[in-house]
Amino acid sequence: MISLKNRPMMGWVGLSVLLVPGVAMAADTPPPTLNSGDTAWMITATALVLFMTIPGLSLFYGGMVRTKNVLSVLMQCFAITALVSVLWTVFGFSLSFSAGPANDWIGGLDNLFLKGIEVGTLKGTIPMTVFVIFQMTFAIITPALIIGAFAERMKFSSLLAFITLWLAIVYVPVCHWVWGDGWLQSKGVLDFAGGTVVHINAGIAGLVAALVMGKRKGYPTTHMAPHNLPLTVTGAGMLWVGWFGFNAGSQLAADGGAGMAMAVTQIATAMAAIAWMSMEWMRHGKPSALGIVTGAVAGLVAITPASGFVGPVGALVIGGAAGVVCFFGATTLKRSFGYDDSLDAFGVHGVGGIIGAILTGVFSAKELGGVGFAKGIDTMGQQIATQFIGIGATLVYCAVATFIILKVIGVIMGLRVDEEEETMGLDISLHDERGYTL
Repeated sequence: MISLKNRPMMGWVGLSVLLVPGVAMAADTPPPTLNSGDTAWMITATALVLFMTIPGLSLFYGGMVRTKNVLSVLMQCFAITALVSVLWTVFGFSLSFSAGPANDWIGGLDNLFLKGIEVGTLKGTIPMTVFVIFQMTFAIITPALIIGAFAERMKFSSLLAFITLWLAIVYVPVCHWVWGDGWLQSKGVLDFAGGTVVHINAGIAGLVAALVMGKRKGYPTTHMAPHNLPLTVTGAGMLWVGWFGFNAGSQLAADGGAGMAMAVTQIATAMAAIAWMSMEWMRHGKPSALGIVTGAVAGLVAITPASGFVGPVGALVIGGAAGVVCFFGATTLKRSFGYDDSLDAFGVHGVGGIIGAILTGVFSAKELGGVGFAKGIDTMGQQIATQFIGIGATLVYCAVATFIILKVIGVIMGLRVDEEEETMGLDISLHDERGYTL
């Protein structure tokens, strides 16, 4: 029991606590605690995003190449998953998300080899380990998307060298700029789940790679139809399901924001699939399975940067715009300029990412059902201009850095398989295996 004569002294102590800013803040703000619901959801979301690369993207891309190259695509996706997991552990996470002396441009070295990240370390209400692996799955799928642009012609050894350098020189800095308290984040660029970091980045890198490496032997005079569309449709379905982890998981919590991100992802994807199918139907007389699934992926790409900021109306418009514009981007652009983007990595991911980034600036407005603009931005015009800064910076930096990386690898070890190996197919020439024995 406290004696009454001690009460005056207790009053002074209490007053002094209130007058000390750090102590008062600590009293007002409880330390973060682990939330089991958020943690369970984020573990699930992480598994869903990994599911997008293997098997989702593997099958989506694998079905679109010729029979003699199907295993090479599956091998590339699988090897990228393993390689990037190691690189992310060693330096990728630290340079993306750790505080550093030049924090606007690149992260620090505090978490190399995941140093300092223990069982009890938290990121908000989830374990830091879960956040690390969640972000790892984004770092895995981004370079895996690029292979669609140069499928059927790159050396496997050169691929591994390219992925290692590209992750370190391109992906990690851009990730830090947008999500790691870097300069684009401080300017107010909105990218909820990777429209800039993942899709514009991968799309531009794919375009540069296609230009540097040149066309496949026989392109465009030789017909190079997808060898197994059921694989592609199956892979697209897996991407659609996995994308809920991609977008809704980026909320880092099991709450209303995650629910809305999930809803707008479904709406935009469905709208884009219908829009692409309709454009193809009107232009070519018949809708195709390849067209509708490609349209769905375009919608998934476009809603990615917007998914945490827009409402259902915005999702409908973004999905419709993605389906129409990416249809022309994947067909007309490639034909007009004559480059060989084998599986339309730029036409879908580059163009779709740009559409989504721009329209995020429009439909994040509260008047249009969004959550509002970034902190410090008052008008739609300002937000759109800021989105263009993010697009432009990513486009220029990624294009220049990717070009240099490819040229260096080309000089040191060569990029393409020789003509005989390309004719034989990469499955036999590089891996001594066949996808089919029938």
